[in-house]
Amino acid sequence: MKWETALWMVACLLLASLPRGQLDTTCHAFVGETVVLPCTTTPPGELALSKSMLYWQIGTKQLVHFFQNGQDSLEGQDEKFHDRTSLFLDQMKHGNFSLKISNVQLGDDAEYSCIYRQTESHQTKKSTIKLNVSAAPRIEEPPSPSEQNQIPSGSPVAVPSLAVLPLSFLLLVPLGLWHL
Repeated sequence: MKWETALWMVACLLLASLPRGQLDTTCHAFVGETVVLPCTTTPPGELALSKSMLYWQIGTKQLVHFFQNGQDSLEGQDEKFHDRTSLFLDQMKHGNFSLKISNVQLGDDAEYSCIYRQTESHQTKKSTIKLNVSAAPRIEEPPSPSEQNQIPSGSPVAVPSLAVLPLSFLLLVPLGLWHL
């Protein structure tokens, strides 16, 4: 994992703990990366996941991820998120409803809603997270050592001075026969 991604994941999780308002937090990701959209609640004890529903959606019609009765229910999931979303199932009973999106695409740039509802008490909690997606930065690779040493065709050849020494000198030095 790139350090930038890890830094944004930590920042998103810290910002999610702020008091709930219109927009709870903003996350950033580059195309192709994995991002975690934070959504947490502080339950008084362990949550009964078999009696709850969790929706992750964009707007009111685009279903990103749905969890109900203790398991994922992805039949109505928008096709563009197929096989790219997951929840932290082992942490949900403690109030972590964060969504992991893999292989982020430019089209994922949107405002996401995390809606948790307990079916018995009809208690609902909502969090809104803005995801900003950028094209991956283009990093120019430095030329490899072999490319740096190549002489462009058509250019005058600069011969190293050692190459013009007489052959006899080159043979005598390794044999130790040359003395100053």
